[in-house]
Amino acid sequence: MTDNVVRISVRNLVEFVLRSGSIDNRFLGSSMSERALEGTKAHQKIQMDGGEEYISEIQVKYQTEYQDFSVIIEGRIDGVLLDNGSPVIDEIKTTTLPMEMIDEDLNPLHWAQAKCYGFIYAEQNGLNSLDIQLTYFNVDTQEIKKIRKPYELRDLKEFFFSIVDRYLVWARLSRDWCAKRDASARALQFPFSTYRQGQREMAVAVYKTIEEAKKLFVQAPTGTGKTISTLFPAVKAMGESKTGKIFYLTAKTIARQVAEEAIDRMRACGLAYKSITLTAKEKICFKEHSNCNPEYCEFAQGHFDRVDDAIWDIFNNESSFTRDAIEAYSKKHRVCPFEFSLDLSLWADAVICDYNYAFDPRVYLKRFFQYNGGDYTFLIDEAHNLVDRSREMFSAEIYKSWFLQLRRRYNSKKTGLYKALSKVNSALLELRKKNEPKSSYVQSEEPKEIYKLLKDFTKEAENFLSQARYSEDHSELLEVYFNVLGFLRIAEFYDDSYVTYMERYRSEVRLKIFCLDPSYRLREALQRGRSAIFFSATLTPIEYFRDILGGDEADYRMVLSSPFDRDNLCLAIVSSISTKYANREKSYEEIAKYIHEAISKKTGNYLVYFPSYKYMEEVLAIFEDMFPDAKTIAQSNTMTEEEREAFLDQFKPTTDELLIGFAVMGGIFSEGIDLKGDRLLGAIIVGVGLPQICLERDIILDYFRDKNGLGFEYAYMYPGMNKVLQAAGRVIRSEEDKGIVLLIDERFANYQYKKLYPRHWSHYKEVATLEELGKHIQDFWT
Repeated sequence: MTDNVVRISVRNLVEFVLRSGSIDNRFLGSSMSERALEGTKAHQKIQMDGGEEYISEIQVKYQTEYQDFSVIIEGRIDGVLLDNGSPVIDEIKTTTLPMEMIDEDLNPLHWAQAKCYGFIYAEQNGLNSLDIQLTYFNVDTQEIKKIRKPYELRDLKEFFFSIVDRYLVWARLSRDWCAKRDASARALQFPFSTYRQGQREMAVAVYKTIEEAKKLFVQAPTGTGKTISTLFPAVKAMGESKTGKIFYLTAKTIARQVAEEAIDRMRACGLAYKSITLTAKEKICFKEHSNCNPEYCEFAQGHFDRVDDAIWDIFNNESSFTRDAIEAYSKKHRVCPFEFSLDLSLWADAVICDYNYAFDPRVYLKRFFQYNGGDYTFLIDEAHNLVDRSREMFSAEIYKSWFLQLRRRYNSKKTGLYKALSKVNSALLELRKKNEPKSSYVQSEEPKEIYKLLKDFTKEAENFLSQARYSEDHSELLEVYFNVLGFLRIAEFYDDSYVTYMERYRSEVRLKIFCLDPSYRLREALQRGRSAIFFSATLTPIEYFRDILGGDEADYRMVLSSPFDRDNLCLAIVSSISTKYANREKSYEEIAKYIHEAISKKTGNYLVYFPSYKYMEEVLAIFEDMFPDAKTIAQSNTMTEEEREAFLDQFKPTTDELLIGFAVMGGIFSEGIDLKGDRLLGAIIVGVGLPQICLERDIILDYFRDKNGLGFEYAYMYPGMNKVLQAAGRVIRSEEDKGIVLLIDERFANYQYKKLYPRHWSHYKEVATLEELGKHIQDFWT
């Protein structure tokens, strides 16, 4: 809807106004894509069988000035049958139900949609009456059942406008809110007394990018105020009708909270704005298991009978639709909090959510993005994280153990399900035998031979689950079924940017279709919106991120300097130690000494980062033996949320005790944590952060070596340096912070790495001895 113009399809109008009943996600038959394909085939068959007297796929549009709106309602009639010259509106529906279960009361929405088409057709063709027919087609048996009823134009008109009246209540709510929002956005001033260094330039660039419907890649160091520098100009652009809904996309919960706080700050300055934060279904569900079954969940039972009241209530009483608010209103109105939040996102001005909701082809928000998207702006926070995340979004894998375990459970050898499971299991077993004694193999061709077996499995699983949906639990089968559908969905994207690889471990076989270069798929996904802003403190080198994240030469780039005084950071490099894998054992004791020398000049809290847990544990053991008086804590690879918080809570703002935290680069304590002031005095970074050598990294190396000659850089160097920069960025978090960063590795002195240093690292000092390091740090603190 724009201003006083309401434009909506017949189907969406009917489904919005007349939805009712329960959420029931128990298995109901084919997947959505399969049902769509079957529905298309059924339509084509019935339309062809109609002969010359059957006119199919008739586009209709009804436009009128009604109340204080210009209303445009459009759609496509499945068919009009001429019965002795009299038109009959035909609405075709596919089903898996037996025909004896189908009567005229099966689904009121079917009649409602057909009656709306009937009104528009009769009105535009000067008819006082006509017949409306529902044609049900069983996709399994190919049976057809037709139900026909006569209607007078006056009755159809009354029904049609009764639905329009109910919809316009919501349209008026939206229109009035948008007018209020836009006026407040135009009047909004920057919500801080002054701009930080680089902040105004960034905000102007974001506004210009949205205005021109382009993409912008911004490296903005810690302290720039990236969140408000993107949200404020986006809101201003919305007030000027230069963009519609804003999607603030993140990889971590803490970033979502920062976005919420930024919008709250603008509200405090007079902005009228609705924002929603989407939470994963498993986290927000009120039940022990997220099983959307009206027999199991009281919130699913009758959800659609109550959800409109819940939306009306929260919209008129809240502006920030946070998780807490959504849960409170869900309990008040007894609706599913996850489905409620998805519906509510349609009414929000900004949607704060994970990357998956915009980009992952298996779970993206179809209500926004299924049909080429709309006038949206994507604000992509911590965009460096999107590289690996997008590779996984566009990749898929299956495991032999899935099918073997299910085969053992469903061991009735006469069933089609057992046979289908056996064939997939045998095919994966044959792959393992074929390539022995090698533990892995890689091929550029897609594994087409297994696609048919997987499709046969999904078909048999559908048949089985359709018949068994009210009996015992089949959650394992259902999980594998959806995983296989996801695999086949990703297989549709297979092109030159993909490889197939197999890995075996003992009796296990893993088959993966792996997306090496996600740029094309991301570029496609970004076309669902109008503009996109990628921003992070560590987009180095920015050309690499632009290339891999779907950008091109025409996109804007921006590299900002740190707003903080560089003299507040003491940056030293120890280039006399090699941390390469072959030399690590010789480095333990020397590293322990350099760590102690760096932290001994000022009492307080420090973090030491390593490229792996094993390296960290070896140095930690030696450090504790050499310096038993120092208090140390260490990250583990199995920490709970409570243990993570307890780890960070030990970094007190004022202390006369020395605390050294040992952690892993790229882990939970190397980005996304904010230890301001004396909570962290320094970071010691051991190694250049190279990802662990593995099959996938080597495949990426080979691919980009052939594509652009930068295989090692794309697979190892750039991702590794990104981890280093993130870890180093924990130290200086505000204008008042002072601290040290010590880089330990001979490679940090190489030109290839130095050219990746940010501008505010230009004052680094290379030290050759412990004494030289100690003096340099002592001079800094004094």
